[in-house]
Amino acid sequence: MPGVYISFPFCAQKCSFCNFASGVHSRDTERAYYDALLAEIGSHPWEWTPDTVYLGGGTPSNMDLPELARVLRAIPGTAWSEATLEAAPGTITRDKAEAWKRAGITRVSLGVQSFHSMELAKTGRRHSAQTVVEDCATLRAAGIEDLNIDLIAGLPHQTASTWAESLEWIERLDPPHVSVYMFEIDEDSRLGLEVLNNGARYGANAVPSDELAAELYETAVDRLAVLGIPRYEISNFATPGRESLHNLKYWTMQPYVGFGVDAHSFDGRTRVGNTESVADYIRGKVEVSRSDANVDEERIFTGLRLTKGLEFGPTEWQRHRAVLERFLDAGLLETESGVVRLTRRGVLLSNEVFQEFLAA
Repeated sequence: MPGVYISFPFCAQKCSFCNFASGVHSRDTERAYYDALLAEIGSHPWEWTPDTVYLGGGTPSNMDLPELARVLRAIPGTAWSEATLEAAPGTITRDKAEAWKRAGITRVSLGVQSFHSMELAKTGRRHSAQTVVEDCATLRAAGIEDLNIDLIAGLPHQTASTWAESLEWIERLDPPHVSVYMFEIDEDSRLGLEVLNNGARYGANAVPSDELAAELYETAVDRLAVLGIPRYEISNFATPGRESLHNLKYWTMQPYVGFGVDAHSFDGRTRVGNTESVADYIRGKVEVSRSDANVDEERIFTGLRLTKGLEFGPTEWQRHRAVLERFLDAGLLETESGVVRLTRRGVLLSNEVFQEFLAA
């Protein structure tokens, strides 16, 4: 069944590591955005009822409650299998959590990133570990038990010791889902650009080496497995049965439709991208890209992200034989009964593996 993604690209502040199309805007701009968002949703030719909804950003937990309810009412269906809202620690109150529950939200993803005070301060985050403890308690008291906690490996000043501290908090909070992302060094974030320019702002001169970041990620894989939260996708871990139903659509090539700034849609054949500009979106300049998907090719690098791997049929195996055999021999891939999956080492070099399949 298809899913729906809704973008809310507004934040109280822009974190130094963020490379998303989000930022700080005026309240007038935010109000105009709600109208534009509802107009886009209302103009969509609904041919199906979605079974998952995901509100990302930005900071959707800062959405005005009446507007959030109005947006969700515009989406067909009322009993979705999963409805996720991304939240920044410290933005959750009892009234909000209860309102989210009434509006149909079943799952909240907390952008924690770290539980260590120095790491948080250097990236511009204002919460503390205790804030996250209180937020989880508030959500659970409101009946929202399906929680995800985001962590980032490779933040400035991060060490094996501070990373262990964050993982200890995961054990105490016992969430059913954890996401672990590697910090990406690129020019789309202030921190990434500072690193590329050999600067020192935002703690850029204290970013861990690639080798240490990889070690931190591997430590998380092992620790979360012990806690009963095994990896099911390169960056995602869950207790069995608590995987993200919406995000699984991306990795299994199921259709979804996106609304809002920088949202994307896929109907099984065509990919559509929305503008990254809030101003253009409000003016009605919504769609900026449309292209035919190479489904056979994309199926490989999305499916290989999953721990269970991907089944290669005889035709696919023959077409990609050279790449498959090279990576099997190199120990980056393994195969069993026609199913191919990344090895533990292959996960760390997954981008290189995927690139070879694209070039084949």
